Amino acid sequence: MSVAEPRRIVLFRHAKADWPEVSDHERPLAERGRKDAPIAGRKLADSGIALDLALCSTATRTRETWKLAVSELPERPRTVYEERVYEASPGDLIAVLNEVPDDVTNAVMVGHNPGMQGLAEVLAGDSAPDAAQRLSRSGFSTAAFAVLTFTGPWKSLEPGAAKLVDYWSPNA
Repeated sequence: MSVAEPRRIVLFRHAKADWPEVSDHERPLAERGRKDAPIAGRKLADSGIALDLALCSTATRTRETWKLAVSELPERPRTVYEERVYEASPGDLIAVLNEVPDDVTNAVMVGHNPGMQGLAEVLAGDSAPDAAQRLSRSGFSTAAFAVLTFTGPWKSLEPGAAKLVDYWSPNA
């Protein structure tokens, strides 16, 4: 893969979580989350993006979301459970993405808000008007994903370097 070819980043927020009396990191998906995650996986499959790598927060709700969503994809990407995605700022998330090997064309990051929305907003130097409008309207709801593109090596990914090309939400 040439670094001059477009790359895609899918920012995928975990599905709706339950609020039992456990630590935040251990919160499982709620019933609605267990229904929405596979739907999001089907929508991601319909996008035609062949994912090479998944970077998933270690939190229970993100792992459960990814397990349900990835089962809907035609091919399962290599998955790395990354502690640094949990409760991360957009800058911290960019640092994780900067470490992605350059043989990866398309990556998905499964994480949390406000990080996912913040990262989409920070990376997007430009946006397809309809995608930006859908993201703005729904506020990056649970089980939603944004698709951004950029050109260059992963280590060059920085604020404003990408374009928001799509946004899907189960609530849109």
